[in-house]
Amino acid sequence: MINVTKTYLPSLADYQSYLEKIWADGQITNRGNLVKELEQELKKYLGVSELLFVTNGMLALQLAIKALDLKGEIITTPFSYVATTTAILWEHCEPVFVDINTQNFCIDANKIEEKITSKTSAILATHVYGYPCEVEKIQAIADKYHLKVIYDAAHCFGVQYKGQSLLNYGDMAILSFHATKLFHTIEGGAVVCKDKALIKKVQLLHQFGHIGDEHYIVGTNAKASEIQAAMGLCVLPKISEIIQRRKEIYFQYKELLKPLSLQYPKTEEDFKYNYAYFPVVFDKEETMLKVKETLALHQINARRYFYPSLNTLNYLPTSYACPVSEDISRRVLCLPFYDSLQIDEVEKIAELVKSQ
Repeated sequence: MINVTKTYLPSLADYQSYLEKIWADGQITNRGNLVKELEQELKKYLGVSELLFVTNGMLALQLAIKALDLKGEIITTPFSYVATTTAILWEHCEPVFVDINTQNFCIDANKIEEKITSKTSAILATHVYGYPCEVEKIQAIADKYHLKVIYDAAHCFGVQYKGQSLLNYGDMAILSFHATKLFHTIEGGAVVCKDKALIKKVQLLHQFGHIGDEHYIVGTNAKASEIQAAMGLCVLPKISEIIQRRKEIYFQYKELLKPLSLQYPKTEEDFKYNYAYFPVVFDKEETMLKVKETLALHQINARRYFYPSLNTLNYLPTSYACPVSEDISRRVLCLPFYDSLQIDEVEKIAELVKSQ
C-alpha cells in the first residue's frame, strides 16, 4: 500500500536515548526539560522569537483565539482543513468566509474588506499547502480596521518569505506537528508570536490558567509531553535532509506529469518552500474521481485535500457563496508525497494518473 503520506521515524536507538533521559528524570509532562529544550531548538531553526509547544495544532488555534480575546466575527478561508473553522466555532465566534484566489488557493485579500462589519474582530487565514497568503495586503487591512491577524501555518514548517520565517507575519501563527507533517512530534503543535507578554498569556492558558496555587484565568490543558518532545528532538536534526528529499520527489512528479494540463499552486518571488504537499488540480471533478479510483485499485491512496469547501458545512450559522473554493475543492487531489517514496513508485503513480 502506498499511502498519501508516511510518518518519518528516526532510528529506534536515537529515540531510546531520549526515553532513557525521561526515565532518569522521572518527569513525563508539565513542561519538563525536553519540552523546554525542543522549544529553544525550534526557535533557533525557525527564526522566531517566541514559541510555545502544545498538544496539537487544533488546540494551538483555540489558544490563539482565546489569548487575543476575540469575539464576534472572524474572517477566514473556506479552503483549509476543518480545524480552522472548528476552532472559530469552538471559541463561540462566527466564521465569515472569504473566497480564495486562483493562484495559490489562499484567501483572496482583495475580497476581505467588503466582508468587514462592526462585529469583525480578526482575520484567520491559512497558508495553504505552505504557500504564503498576501501577508502585506492582509496586514494593511487589519491595521486600517484595527483587527488581529492569525495565520494557520500548519503546513509552513521551515517556510521563508522575503528572507524571514513566514511565521513572523501576523499577530500570531500556529503550527501542527501531527505525524502526517514533515516535522512531527507524533501529535503536537505550536503557537508562535513576537510578543513576550502574549506568549506568557498563552502559556498560562495552556496550563489550566494557574501557576501553583495562584489562579489567574480560565484555562485548558494543552501541555505537550516529554514523549512528544523526544520525538521532535530526534526528527529536527534530520529535517533539512527530509525537505531536500521531498524537493527531489516534487520535481520528479512535475517532470513526469508535464504532458498533462494540470494546475498547480503558483509560487511567490522571494519564497523558500518546504515541499509539504503535492496537490494537482484536474480539469473537472470527474477526471479527478477517475484518477483517485484508479490509484485505489492499485493500492495507492491519494486524498481530496481540501474537500469539501468549508463554507458548505451543514452546521454553520450563516451560509456564504465561495465559488472559487467550491470549484477547486471538487477538482484537487493530493498525490502520495513523503521522503521515503521511491522513484519507481513515483513513476507508477504518474503513469496511472496519465492513463486517465
